[in-house]
Amino acid sequence: MKRKIRIYPTACRFLAIALTAGLGLSMYGCQGTSGSSNGNRLDASLIREDNTAAGRASDSDTFGSDAAGSALSDSTASDLISSDSTASVTRTEYPLTITTYGAGGTEYTMVFEKAPERVVAVYQGCIETLLALGLGDRIVAAAGLDNSVPDSMKNAFSSINYLDEFTPSKETVTMLEPDFIFSWSSYFQDDTLGSPKDWSNSGTNVYINTNTSVQKDSLENEFNDILNIGKIFDVQDKAEAIVRQMKDTIAQVKEAAAAQSEHPSVLIIENMNGSFTNYGADSIAGDMVLELGGTLASPDASALGKEDIIAANPDVIFVVYMPYAGDDPESVRQEHLDNIIKDEVFSSLDAVKNGRVIPIMLSEMYASATRTQDGIETIAHGLYPELEED
Repeated sequence: MKRKIRIYPTACRFLAIALTAGLGLSMYGCQGTSGSSNGNRLDASLIREDNTAAGRASDSDTFGSDAAGSALSDSTASDLISSDSTASVTRTEYPLTITTYGAGGTEYTMVFEKAPERVVAVYQGCIETLLALGLGDRIVAAAGLDNSVPDSMKNAFSSINYLDEFTPSKETVTMLEPDFIFSWSSYFQDDTLGSPKDWSNSGTNVYINTNTSVQKDSLENEFNDILNIGKIFDVQDKAEAIVRQMKDTIAQVKEAAAAQSEHPSVLIIENMNGSFTNYGADSIAGDMVLELGGTLASPDASALGKEDIIAANPDVIFVVYMPYAGDDPESVRQEHLDNIIKDEVFSSLDAVKNGRVIPIMLSEMYASATRTQDGIETIAHGLYPELEED
């Protein structure tokens, strides 16, 4: 879903610092809040002011709604590279050996004699990673989009063979004669695509999003996946630029927040028919909170009841929502917010009383790939809405 980016007249010091250091950030606007007595407000080049779904407009295309706004296009990745004229390009030396992980963390070793030329990509982050790296011309088929790709990727996506099957059968994929399959762990099961080892033995390498396979999800896994795809296709400069932007955003926000007295406690929860999934320390979202200097009110629990949420009484609640194809994204977002802010049981919570209940899309914080940048910004803004850069 595309976020509206607000453009403000004042320049951003953080953006200037980043550009001086050679980091080509995406073209975000900057804001200082008038009338604030706090001398440390982060500008909007790091945290978009409009981070809620109210700033995301639905469209009428095949998939029902726009994708997250700062998932990077090929042109953006190229801009990130070109801004650093001193960067040296690391080339892939083939044969290249890459380890990927299947269900339960099972390791599979893939050997690439050359960059793949016939790729099947299934599910959101896998497709968008390839597009962000400028590899759309290698995709012979794609499937499994929950949302449309970002506007910046739509031109490249328009020429791709998008399949009618949301999860293509083994027979369909076999007929496409791919030399590479990029997807989630759940796709490589006996009743779907089969074993990664079987595909590798038949000459088709696979790569599986790590956070869909291992028990402990992390930002580092998402970074490594992007970097590994860069190595596989010999576009390491583009992959490194995307990951560098994410890491630099975290570092700049964390540095600015370090001087603040507040290090908010956080719950990240998703309503599942009356009970709540808790995204703790073993989730990407939880990792984002910790990396950005916040604390987790319930780091270990996988599920919470209403009484657990009340007992935790966090400073900030991130409400996870996910509009799928055909959904009205604004309605889905508001429904999940209302589960907290309109429930009388939660009226005593500090986060509710102080207006710090923040929506975050699932795709920004689970197998998030290039949308990880959006998740970092959403979490950062929710943690430090009053932080101002001198």
